Amino acid sequence: MTRPPDATGRAGLCSTFCRELREPLPGTAVVAAGWVVVEQPGPWGAKAPTQSHLDPEFGGDFDDACKKVDVRFGLIRSPGRHSDATERSHQVFVASTAPGRTWLLGGCVGDPTELDQLDLDAVARGDLGSVTASLPALAPVEGPLVLVCTNGKRDECCALLGRPLVSALAKIAPCRVWEANHLGGHRFAPTATFLPAGTMHGHLTPESAATVLDAAARGETVLTGLRGRSTWTKRGQAAEIAVRRLTGELALDALTVAGEDLESVTVWHRDGRFWTVPVTSAPADPPRPESCGKEPFAMSILQVGTPVPGEAR
Repeated sequence: MTRPPDATGRAGLCSTFCRELREPLPGTAVVAAGWVVVEQPGPWGAKAPTQSHLDPEFGGDFDDACKKVDVRFGLIRSPGRHSDATERSHQVFVASTAPGRTWLLGGCVGDPTELDQLDLDAVARGDLGSVTASLPALAPVEGPLVLVCTNGKRDECCALLGRPLVSALAKIAPCRVWEANHLGGHRFAPTATFLPAGTMHGHLTPESAATVLDAAARGETVLTGLRGRSTWTKRGQAAEIAVRRLTGELALDALTVAGEDLESVTVWHRDGRFWTVPVTSAPADPPRPESCGKEPFAMSILQVGTPVPGEAR
């Protein structure tokens, strides 16, 4: 299949192919119980934790430690300010994404290696008290943040589509938007994560991103472009979105993925209702590239059936 030019006038971009094929977004968010991001200006390589002006030994070790407890680690930059020639403190944000244990902390450290003090197990558990005790520089942050992937070294789409989105959002929501090094799902660019809930959206515009940010401030989400909430497995993400589409439920903490088997996922509502959602996977047809410059392959695409309601508790 020939990939046509997109809004940038470029052909061959993975995001162009994705839009042309109308690939479904639900169930494509990363999986993470918590997030830790640290400000690191300057250039980023494809693997930013070890290919930036961050100490590569620390970056690699801390990234590995986060992965072991299902916490996502990343680098962030202020829009339009990439030089790190002068000394500065590094902004840090730590988030727990689980319903009922959703919180966002922020603070500054003189050196990113101070993050070694952070209790990552407590981040994964959503244990707010233990996290703040481990790194006293952190304090609660009011209101949500949006992280937009802009790392062109990782994927061309993220730079071409993500950077204009950041520039526009910075005017709409100053101090709420950050560039991020890698969020996964390049082909859905421009893509973003909204903290603390960990919801991820793709194919964003400045207007749609601002709408999601406003909804997040109310404790809600927006279904358009929703890829999933990182708290859940990818199948759980897809099932939760299916229930939201069926019921119109937008409150972030109203739904919980309660369990899954090989063919279905159970989603509970806090009012006692629940649904069994058929979720299976199949090879993508036609094959497609996962990111720019890669050969197309038959990646797995989630197929979601109609949620079947059960008897309320």
